[in-house]
Amino acid sequence: MCVVALLGCGDDDGDHFIAAGSVGSPAECEQAVSGALRGCIGAVSSALRNCYSDAGELCADDAAPVVAAMDAAGAAVRSGCRSDALAQQTGYGPLMSLDGLAVRTEEACRAEATSVAARTFGGPQGAAWAGANAAQRTCLLAAHAAGVGLVDDIAAAQADCIRAPATCSPALVADTVTDLRQAAVAEVVAACGSIQARIGIDAATYVARTAAQADCVTAAGHPASAPLELGCGPDPSDAPLPRGEYVQVVLDEAEWGTRCGDGSPYAFQIRLAPAGSPVENVIVAMQGGGVCIFEQDCRNIPPDLFEALTDRAPTDGIFSNDPAVSPFANWTKVFLPYCTQDVFIGGGRTSEFNAITVHRYGAVNTRQALRRARDIVWGELDRTTATGYHPRRVRAFFGGFSAGAFGTLYNYHWVLDDLPWPRTTAFPDAGLALDNGEQLGVAALGGLLLGEPPLGWGARAFTPPYCFRGECAVGPNVLTLSAPRLLRLPEQQFMILTNQNDQTQVGTTFFTATAPWVNALRSSYCATKDLPGVSYFMPAEARSIHVISPDTDLFVDLEVDGETMQDWFAGAIADPTAVVNRVEEGDLVRELQGVEAFPCAVAP
Repeated sequence: MCVVALLGCGDDDGDHFIAAGSVGSPAECEQAVSGALRGCIGAVSSALRNCYSDAGELCADDAAPVVAAMDAAGAAVRSGCRSDALAQQTGYGPLMSLDGLAVRTEEACRAEATSVAARTFGGPQGAAWAGANAAQRTCLLAAHAAGVGLVDDIAAAQADCIRAPATCSPALVADTVTDLRQAAVAEVVAACGSIQARIGIDAATYVARTAAQADCVTAAGHPASAPLELGCGPDPSDAPLPRGEYVQVVLDEAEWGTRCGDGSPYAFQIRLAPAGSPVENVIVAMQGGGVCIFEQDCRNIPPDLFEALTDRAPTDGIFSNDPAVSPFANWTKVFLPYCTQDVFIGGGRTSEFNAITVHRYGAVNTRQALRRARDIVWGELDRTTATGYHPRRVRAFFGGFSAGAFGTLYNYHWVLDDLPWPRTTAFPDAGLALDNGEQLGVAALGGLLLGEPPLGWGARAFTPPYCFRGECAVGPNVLTLSAPRLLRLPEQQFMILTNQNDQTQVGTTFFTATAPWVNALRSSYCATKDLPGVSYFMPAEARSIHVISPDTDLFVDLEVDGETMQDWFAGAIADPTAVVNRVEEGDLVRELQGVEAFPCAVAP
C-alpha cells in the first residue's frame, strides 16, 4: 500500500505501485514528492486544528500526529524516488540526495500547514481562539478547513497542468484558481459573517493569502513548473547571482505591486554569502530615514528619501564584510531601502495632499522584497546543496535602523509565520516606539494610520492576527503581545538595541523633552525585561546617539555590563538560549535633569 495514501491524498498523486527491485522513473519520483507534500499538509493541518481546539495553541514540534505525518511523507518520497541519482535526474537539484529531498518535503509540509494555522487562529499562541465564543470558534475551524482545502485544490490543479504541459492551458488553470478562491470566500463568509474582528483581515484577504501558499507547495513539490508561472520559488529565468557581491534587484510594479513614495520602482540589495559560506545564513536590515504623516512634514522631506534606486547597503558595524568586525560578515545580506515614510507598514495606499503625493507601500515593499530574496536563496540552495531549500534551513537575523526598527517590530510576525523563516531573530535598533500618553503620540497615531487615506495608510491588514488595534503600534505592547509566541524555536526572540539618550527618538515619537522619554524607556524596560524572548542592549551614554549597530566603533568597542555588541550578537549566533540583558544605569540621572533611576535592578 502506498504510504502517501495513508495520509489521505486524493486522486493519483503518489498513490502508485513501484515494482520490487525497480529503479523508478522521474515521473514516479515527481508524483511521489508532490503527493506526499500535499497529503502531509492535510494530515499536519488536521493535527494542528486539534491542538488549537484542545490546547488553545500550536502543537509542539514533537507532537505525535505531526511527527507521524511528516515521517510518512518522508517515507513516501524515499519509496517513490529510491536513490540520489533519481532525485537528481528528476530535476530537484544536481546535488540533491534522497534523504535531503525527503527532509525538504517534510519541512515544506510543516511550514505551509503552520502558516495557515497561525493566520487563522491568531498566531502560534492562538490569541484569536482564546478570546472567541463557541460560535466564533466554529467560524475559525470552518475558515481553517476552507483554507487548507483551498491550498490542496489549487496545488492539485497546478500538478495536473505540470504533468501534461502539452495540453494544459495556464489560462484555464488561472480561471480554476479564481473559481476556487471565490468559493472559499463564500464558505468563510457563510461560517463567519465577518472574520475581520477575530484576525484583523477580511475573508477575501484571508483567502488570497492562503491561496498564494499553493504556489509554494507546487514549487516545493515539483522540479519545474512549466507551463505555469508561479508566485513562489526560484524563477527559472534567473541566472545565478555572484557570491559575495551586492546586486540590486528592481521589482516591477506590474508583477510585484511595489512602489516608492514618489511613484518610482522599489529596489533592494542582496549579497549572497561568499563561496564556501552557508548561503542560508541571512541578515536583513531595513534602512532608516524618519517618518512623515501630515502634509507639512512630508513637504519637508528630501526627495531622495522617496526613492530607492540610488540607495546602497551600509558597510560598517553589524553590516561590515570584515570578519574581524561583524560575526555576520560572511552571511547572505539583504538591505531594504526606505522610500515611503511609513515605517515599513504602509499597506499600498496613497496620501494625496495639496502640495505633495506620497505612496505608502512600506509593508508591501518589505514583504515582496523578502519573497524575492527568499526565492533567490532557494534557487542557490537547490543548485549547490544536497538538501536544497526548506524554510527551517534558513537562520536569519531581521532588523533595521530607526524607521527600520519600527518596521522590524511591525513585520517580524510575518517573517516567522508567512515567509516563513521560523528560525529568525529580530534586532530593532533605535526604534522603541514609546508612547507619550498624549493625543499626538504613537498609540493615537497608530489607530489613525491603520485606517484609510487621506491620513491612513491601510496598515491594518498587515498587522499580526493577534494585535491589530492602534495601541499595537506601541513598542512595549508589541513585545507583550508577541511574547507568548516567542521561543517556540530558540531563535525566535527580540534583541533590542538603543542608547538611552536618543534625541531623534524623542522627537519622532512626539515627546516634548528628553527626560520623559528616558523615563518611559526605563519603565518600559523594567516592564518587559522578563518577557520570554525579549532582551536588551542599552548603553547609557550621556551624549545623544541615534542608531548604534551599523557604527563600527560602537559595535566593536562600546561595552555594556562587560560585553560589547559584537560579542552579544556572536553569542546569540552560537547559542540563542544564552542571550541576556545588557543594560546600565550610567550617569544619566546626574547628566540629564529630570531623569529618574531605573525602577528595577540593572548594572551600575
